[in-house]
Amino acid sequence: MEHPVTPPPELVEKWRDEALNSFPDDENPCPCDIDDARDEHIATQAARWGADQELEACCEWLRNNGLFETRIGHLRAARRPKPQSLKEQALEALAAIQAGDAVPRNGAQTNAIRHALEALPD
Repeated sequence: MEHPVTPPPELVEKWRDEALNSFPDDENPCPCDIDDARDEHIATQAARWGADQELEACCEWLRNNGLFETRIGHLRAARRPKPQSLKEQALEALAAIQAGDAVPRNGAQTNAIRHALEALPD
């Protein structure tokens, strides 16, 4: 019996093609390097796909057992958080500087603010 969280062959083939197109020969002159990078890409994609399948199965089970959709949304948001936007990063850095929690010595806080300002239209 096949495991229920097994990617279809077409998806594995897609990941293989993506990996091969991501690593041109001039960057990886040794075929073993290309194979290692390809294998890492495929393994990462497979792990992400499997985790997403499991999360969706859990959400579906919760939905079928009467849990409110908002709670399911909270679960999904907690398990698949979105990265902070540039604006959120800059505001967090500014708040840390203003609170005295971060002295802008290494430039990490000011870099976040600078990048956010540079992204604004003139």
